[in-house]
Amino acid sequence: MDLLVIILALGLLMLIAYRGFSVILFAPLCALLAVILTEPNYALPFFSSIFMEKMVGFIKQYFPVFLLGAVFGKLVEMSGVADSIAKTIVKIVGAKRAILAIVLMCAILTYSGVSLFVVAFAVYPFAANLFRQANIPKRLIPGALALGSLSFTMDAMPGTPQIQNVIPTTVFKTDIYAAPTLGIIGAIFVFVLGMIYLESRRKKAQAAGEGYFGFGDASGEIAAAAAEKIDTSVVDTNASVSGLRQVLAFVPLILVGVGNKFFTVFIPKWYPNGFDFSKIGLKEFGAVDLSKVTGIWSVELALLLGIAATVAYNWKAVAAGFQAGMNASIGGALLAAMNTGSEYGFGGVISALPGFGVVRDHISHTFTNPLVNSAVTTNVLAGITGSASGGMGIALSAMGEKYMQDALQYNIPPEVMHRVVAMASGGMDSLPHNGAVITLLAVTGLTHKQSYRDIFAVTVIKTLASFFVIGVYSLTGIV
Repeated sequence: MDLLVIILALGLLMLIAYRGFSVILFAPLCALLAVILTEPNYALPFFSSIFMEKMVGFIKQYFPVFLLGAVFGKLVEMSGVADSIAKTIVKIVGAKRAILAIVLMCAILTYSGVSLFVVAFAVYPFAANLFRQANIPKRLIPGALALGSLSFTMDAMPGTPQIQNVIPTTVFKTDIYAAPTLGIIGAIFVFVLGMIYLESRRKKAQAAGEGYFGFGDASGEIAAAAAEKIDTSVVDTNASVSGLRQVLAFVPLILVGVGNKFFTVFIPKWYPNGFDFSKIGLKEFGAVDLSKVTGIWSVELALLLGIAATVAYNWKAVAAGFQAGMNASIGGALLAAMNTGSEYGFGGVISALPGFGVVRDHISHTFTNPLVNSAVTTNVLAGITGSASGGMGIALSAMGEKYMQDALQYNIPPEVMHRVVAMASGGMDSLPHNGAVITLLAVTGLTHKQSYRDIFAVTVIKTLASFFVIGVYSLTGIV
């Protein structure tokens, strides 16, 4: 019965998320339903002392990352940085290699800290125009966007400031550059297999005579292009763009990466003995565990550098729409942080129920290898919640301490555990009810029936990648 209660709560949350309802409201309701079915008298104490404590603790730690990432992404779009980068990539790889160009553009933006949701809005106009020019089926655009933004640069590449790579730093006391070689190997695995898959889909469509708008004559394509209101000036490969300006467009992104590394190295040197508030007469605030906050502080400071550089790149364009842009980005950051925080609280409640012990013990007995155990658990929970950060939050909230103990017991570097859990979170998270998938399809004007197959292929490749990395580490010991 205890196990059925857990399954019911998780299944209900997955259904609600799939139907598009906000988990901010329904995650606590699902959690409390599980508590009531277990022991009604526990409901109020569990809500106040477990759900709210977990949720508030998560938001306290990570909200600045959500906020600064959203602001940075919006400014990249408003300032024309994204436009300049798109033109540079197209010039380098060629307009005919539209899939590669779009994957690279998404990868560059996400690796520099631009929010995954912002990337879809920023890159789609370029993707639509390039795919139309190359006469590649429009239905393949979501797959290209997913490969570039929801996969290897989200959690595999060392140094990525995306929240999926930041959350494990507080549990495993690592930084965002954890297990760099394994991360790069995993990223190459995803990128290569993903490109092979998408290119095979393109060639198959081409052989069948399918174009951007499907099967039809050229006159129909012209009418469809007008109806879709594609701005053909978005990516003009023949346009003369200042070489210096194109180079400068990469400066904000480079600053985020360089700043991340700089602050990761120097923050511990600035506080060699940590920081104790009692030494300045504020005993109630205790001492700061630097190992838990260095990764977060580094990302925040690096994003601030990127924001300043982006504003300087094109001050006039930013100033013109500053108020509306900031309001939109702040609203998006609040929603994302509250969604993930609510799922984190849900995980805290579920992990405290007797039924979760049954699930945990079963997984532990089935998968004795701590890396495989953590990958399976995180993947399953990310798939159920439809959220990489939410699934990871539940897994780490429930079993983070156990993962750390197992890593020490089996002599596994915490950095490896960090990388495996981060990559596993981005595996089965992108099932049909995932918020980013729904947003991606909405932005492109396509349906699950038309394009989800390609997104799911990326999901499968990404899921395999976490286990591929485990295999590489087990065979070679590479970190």
